[in-house]
This record gives sequence, C-alpha cells and structure tokens, in this order.
Amino acid sequence: MNGDSERRFTRGLVEVRAAGDSRTIGGYAAKYNTLSRNLGGFVERIDPGFFAKSEGDGWPRVMARYNHDSNMLLGTSRAGTLRLQTDGAGLDYSVDVPAARQDVYELVQRGDVTESSFAFFTFEDDWSMTDDGFPVRTLLSGQLVDVAPVNDPAYLDTSTGLRSLAEKAGAELAEVRAAAEAGELKRFLAPAPTIIPPTGQGDTHPVMAVRQRRAELMQRRTF
Repeated sequence: MNGDSERRFTRGLVEVRAAGDSRTIGGYAAKYNTLSRNLGGFVERIDPGFFAKSEGDGWPRVMARYNHDSNMLLGTSRAGTLRLQTDGAGLDYSVDVPAARQDVYELVQRGDVTESSFAFFTFEDDWSMTDDGFPVRTLLSGQLVDVAPVNDPAYLDTSTGLRSLAEKAGAELAEVRAAAEAGELKRFLAPAPTIIPPTGQGDTHPVMAVRQRRAELMQRRTF
C-alpha cells in the first residue's frame, strides 16, 4: 500500500436527498471506468473492484467531511450517519448533516456546492496507454478514507501516482516527474523493442538464425 493518501473529485453529483426530517445530502463520490481529466501527463480510471476491500470490511472508520477538513465532520460510517454503497456506476454516499453544519446543507441545496471528492490509499494499480497513446493509471484496489462535498476541487497531488509509475518502470522519481511535466510519460510504458543482430556474412540460413536468436531470448526470460 502506498503511504500517502490521494484525493480525486467527481463533477456535478452532490444533491439534497429526502430522508424524513434529516438534512441529508449525497451523490457519487467516484465513477467507474471513466477517464479523469489530465492529471499532469496522465489520466486515471477506477476499476469496479477498487472499493471491494473497504466494502467487504464494512467501510471501517470512513468519514464524510466538508472539503476534507478535519474540523468539518459531517458523518461517519461507524455511527451510521454516513451510508455508502457501490453499484454498477460507482461509489454512492448519503450523509445526515448535523445541525451545526446547516450551512453546508444550505450550500448544497442552493447549488453552490455541486461536486464530490474522495480520499483513499492505493493497494494496487496498473499503468497502460489509451487508444490514443496517452498514459493511463487504473486504480485496481484500495482503502477508502473519506468522502466530501467540495466547493473547491482544485486540489491535485499526483506525486503518489508518479511514484507508482517510477517503481514499476524501475526509474528515478525525479526523472518521471520531469517526463510528466514535459508530457513524455509514455516512454516509461512503451515495450522495449526486441533487437535481433544481423547474421554473419557466411550464414546461408538467415531465417533459421533469426529463429534461433528469438529462442535464446525467450530462454533467458524464463530465468
């Protein structure tokens, strides 16, 4: 598991929800298989199994906090004031806003706050490229930390994702960061070409020589 938590946001999904006398708001904190905006040289998507561990454990110690602010607690999974569920679209949440946070409820009700965010730790991810040849990170499994209605989704820290790519590529983090700034991350994802040296001048069977060289390379990969 990566040691740093990450945050991502989802546009236009916070709403007031009818729940008796409770001041309830909610929406999708995350959407599956939807490419994010450019996060600084790469995009992300969330695999449908990403929250399986947290859900299987009963969403332990997950909180809802306005703008991820620890002083703006809205509800918790432990108390049942925060309810989480996954479906075919993504991670949905509903939270009963306390009276002391009536302002947050009103901001959502008026449409001033329309976006959600979630914080998480990553257990496993994968790197590949889109059909257009742009680097994409797929979040495969992780631990949910909190969900949050946010009025400023500009928070963006991709250092953990870039560290993951550096580890997988066997490269220095500084090198990967520099490539991200230059829009050249795909060079860490392109497969290394197999180079077969030319046959000698006296070789009268070039096709057999190529096949033999390929067999030697495959044999080396098995060790």
